[in-house]
Order: sequence, then C-alpha cells, then structure tokens
Amino acid sequence: MEGKVIIFSAPSGSGKTTLSKFILQSFPQLEFSVSATTRSPRPHETHGKDYYFISTDEFKKLIQQDALIEWEEVYNGSFYGTLKSEVERIWKKNHHVVFDVDVKGGINLKKIFGNRALSIFIMPPSIDMLEKRLKKRGTESEEVIRKRVQKAFTEIDDYKYFDTLILNDRLEKSKKDIYQIIQNFLESNH
Repeated sequence: MEGKVIIFSAPSGSGKTTLSKFILQSFPQLEFSVSATTRSPRPHETHGKDYYFISTDEFKKLIQQDALIEWEEVYNGSFYGTLKSEVERIWKKNHHVVFDVDVKGGINLKKIFGNRALSIFIMPPSIDMLEKRLKKRGTESEEVIRKRVQKAFTEIDDYKYFDTLILNDRLEKSKKDIYQIIQNFLESNH
C-alpha cells in the first residue's frame, strides 16, 4: 500500500514546525519526512532528524541521480529537497508522510501527489507578528530576517494553492482545527 501525504507549508516563522510536531505526536501512523538541505544547521538541529545537512556538491549529485522528488534553490546557493528514499522508507512501514516545507515546496509536492496529499497552509496572524517570532528565535541575522519577511509577503498570496488554510493566531485553536482536518483526511478513502 502506498500511503498518504500531509504537507505543512507557511512563511518562515508562522508556527508550522510547532503544529507539525503536535500532529506527529497525535497520530502514531504519521512520520516526518526529513528533507535535505545545503544550509548550515541551527544550534538545536540534528543531522538525520531535522534535516540531512549535505554539501552543495552532494545535493547537485542527488539532482543528477534523480534521487529527489522535488527540490529548489530557496535562497542563492541554499538548496532544499525531498528524497525519494525517505518517502519510500515511511510508506514501507505502512505509515503516512508528513512534510514541513516552504511554500514553493508545498505547492510542488501537492502537484506531484495529487489526491493522496492534503496540503495545509499555516497563515501567520500578521507580518509584524511573523517578524517578532523570527527575531525571538535569535538564530538569524537582521539581514536574513528582512529577506524572510519580504519573502513572506509573496508567499502569503500562495495560500490559494493549498487545500486548507489555518490562521495560526491562537495555538490551541489551531491545534484543534488541524487535528480534526487530518483525522478526516486519514479516514477518507482517497
């Protein structure tokens, strides 16, 4: 049996990682798909758990070997992608795949998986709030935060390409809404 796919996408700082972690704890049949990236790990991130941190050369080899379902150069020289082997590993266990990806990646994955995928766009309460969250993280420079905020303006327009939109202004309500949406999707017979 090939499983289903749940895609979480949002502008950086919208809370998608918090919500995807909540869902992974709530549904034992779901498993996180670890993406590959060429960016450096943040202090709290672990190779193989948060991302597969690889060199640009290794990433380009994976592209040539057709080992990625989708990939993109998000920022100049910073690549992200989804490994085919990661999805196959999860489906072999009769589990469903959870992706936590940027907006472009989410749109690409939905196109690839079609009805087998539920794509969820996490909307920040405001751009101001998003900027505050990014600053509070303390992991990026002012310049990177500025780029992410600018990018968020265009990404927010892309919500229309997703199956569902969750306005993440109250975390507990967002968790409840997302739980119900995913439960319905997993019980449906697509």
